[in-house]
Amino acid sequence: MDLGIAGRTAIVCASSKGLGRGCAEALAQAGCTVVINGRDAKTLEATASAIRAATGATIVAVVADVSTKAGQDALLAAAPNPDILVNNNGGPPPKPFRQVTRDGLLEGVVQNMATPLELVQRVIDGMIERGFGRIVNITSASVVTPLTGLDVSSAARAGLTAFLSGVAREVAHANVTINNILPGVFDTDRIKTATNKVAEMQGISIEQATKNRLAAVPAGRLGTPDEFGKLCAFLASAHAGYITGQNFLIDGGSFRGTF
Repeated sequence: MDLGIAGRTAIVCASSKGLGRGCAEALAQAGCTVVINGRDAKTLEATASAIRAATGATIVAVVADVSTKAGQDALLAAAPNPDILVNNNGGPPPKPFRQVTRDGLLEGVVQNMATPLELVQRVIDGMIERGFGRIVNITSASVVTPLTGLDVSSAARAGLTAFLSGVAREVAHANVTINNILPGVFDTDRIKTATNKVAEMQGISIEQATKNRLAAVPAGRLGTPDEFGKLCAFLASAHAGYITGQNFLIDGGSFRGTF
């Protein structure tokens, strides 16, 4: 399917690896110029080179911490008028709720709520003026179903979801959409780190913790960044203009809900 976004410019935050990279690759395949971002220059440039070679797309690598103003400035200097913004940022590691400190809670809010909101504020008026904009926020399945130890991440991402729900309706008239993708367990470095931490918290082996995670997934496997990226690219496409303010759960059937 031609997604109708060839020639568009996309910013994909935290995209040197994992789900962010999957989104960047899919948007590059659709013909977008893609600004990718990470904090490790070597990893980021390796990713940029690989996507360029695979797709022929223009890939701009920006080394920056997206949670800082300087980092956001660097992204927007590389793409002052983005058509597509994919918000993504690492969340806090799993931790028993009794060990959550005020500083830890506030840091989670900065990383997973304030940072994406700041970027939305900076790009949305330009999108409205141009009559096209796609904002996709990578949140978490923990927004709709509890995941052990991810209380801070869940709260911050749920706050982002609630905040932007109203905003999505305010800007839809201008062909600007805001949607959220809620990943379950995917084959990424983050899920491996989180599984190791859960094993430590529960006093079980990493192998057992991994088996427990997969046992809760009806699909019987981890998701792949590629299939995640394809969903992101569709939501960013010209065909998704009538979809806004929605949460797309992609978790292999793990969430046991009918609606």
